[in-house]
Amino acid sequence: MVELNHPAADVYVPDGVSEEEALRRTTHLCVGAHQDDIEIMAYQGVAACYQKKDAWFTGVTVTNGSGSPRAGIYGDFTDEEMMAVRREEQRKAAYVGGYSIQYQLGYPSSEVKTPPAEKVVEDLHRIFLAAAPRVVYLHNPADKHETHVACLLRAVDALRRLPADKRPGKVLGCEIWRDLDWLPDEEKVTLDVSERQNLAAALMGIFDSQVAGGKRYDLAAQGRRVANATFFASHAVDEAEALTFALDLTPLVERPDLSVEDFALAAIDRFKEEVRRTLGKLA
Repeated sequence: MVELNHPAADVYVPDGVSEEEALRRTTHLCVGAHQDDIEIMAYQGVAACYQKKDAWFTGVTVTNGSGSPRAGIYGDFTDEEMMAVRREEQRKAAYVGGYSIQYQLGYPSSEVKTPPAEKVVEDLHRIFLAAAPRVVYLHNPADKHETHVACLLRAVDALRRLPADKRPGKVLGCEIWRDLDWLPDEEKVTLDVSERQNLAAALMGIFDSQVAGGKRYDLAAQGRRVANATFFASHAVDEAEALTFALDLTPLVERPDLSVEDFALAAIDRFKEEVRRTLGKLA
């Protein structure tokens, strides 16, 4: 078993195999800050593994959900009640999505955002080490949600501690609280999420505390995916019904000397240069 630091940590294996087996079969893994982040940012991985025998998706949710916005029937819920609801919703999503295993590390956002957050990094490192996934989905460094960015930084720290033979072949920074359509097209990693739209909708609908509680993430996530597919190429017909974009973060794991800040700002500078070239050509 993976030893986790926080007493509120929750481990759920939908099909009941041992934790060791669930980790051993993992091929795709997502680290999301909040309950429902995984289903928004890494649906491509969920769909790629769904009902497969040789591909399995694992979810890791870092925070406890206590700071969630709430309205309607959830308007009077205490933080403790909301944490319980969100924990159960994430478990339900793992079951419906056929995940190999779902971890909820149980940290308050404040602890994750306070560097070096060593306990968080330790937990993530142990999970990465045991699972050795081929593909890892993380938040992207240009996300505007501070907890998302903090989770990215802790995950990168954890990945860098892995021996070379345990590192994933691909690490992707995904969009949630800021999309990635500003990236130059040649730098976009396009993730086709057209498959099983019924499953995508079902997963988002599970998080009733958010959808009915005042945030229509279900409609917003689907709308962005459809918009990405249509607006991706201006002079070609759509090749997918739904797309999400990601930033290739693999160099951050391969090069510990490269700071996340420098990496992110370099991408923004390349976008700036693309805009400058277009305006200079046409003005």
